[in-house]
Amino acid sequence: MALYAISDLHLALNTDKPMDIFGQHWYMHHEKVRNNWMKKVKKEDTVLIGGDISWSMKIDEGMEDLNWIHQLPGRKIIIKGNHDYWWTSITKLNNLYEDMHFIQNNFFTYKDWAVCGSRGWICPGGDRFGEKDEKIYAREQIRLRLSLDAAKAEGYKNIIVMIHYPPTNEKFEDSAFTEIFKEYGVKKVIYGHLHGPSLVRVLKGFRDGIEYIMTSCDYIDFDPVLILD
Repeated sequence: MALYAISDLHLALNTDKPMDIFGQHWYMHHEKVRNNWMKKVKKEDTVLIGGDISWSMKIDEGMEDLNWIHQLPGRKIIIKGNHDYWWTSITKLNNLYEDMHFIQNNFFTYKDWAVCGSRGWICPGGDRFGEKDEKIYAREQIRLRLSLDAAKAEGYKNIIVMIHYPPTNEKFEDSAFTEIFKEYGVKKVIYGHLHGPSLVRVLKGFRDGIEYIMTSCDYIDFDPVLILD
């Protein structure tokens, strides 16, 4: 039994959104993901998927992409990304599949670990943070706390957080998210969102005793990375 992670699948099986416009390495990238996944992930394993699952705008359109993930081996735990407009009510999503779990104000488990999460948002002090971002930034802190509080209420001490956006700005300054991680004793943070030229600004390794792991598809060569075994 092992725990893997990958994010930013950007599936478009039912949508005209070819990813190779962002570079030849994205050509048929879903097949790269599938081939790599099949080589290492077993039925008893769990895969964390850190947002930006599908380009579909509605859940009916996105079902082909979700079914594609469902057919891959392993249990999947998923958070929302900024492009996941298909995301519907959390109750409906968590009733779709037995092997796919969706986080929103809740948490799931892997062995003695709690997996919490939220989408996150652009952090203050960054190049693009503006007045309109303040409300979303504050709301995502609430959602993250609700997820963590749920895990803490059940007595979990080993905590992994999935957050779609990087938890700092481009200058790697602390944010409300990194402060929450420290407050709750989070041990590992999985994130994505960054692509292309932005991949030169990656927070990775240990900081304040927390391990940060970047899992965008093009950063990890479309190959799920081992988190725990």
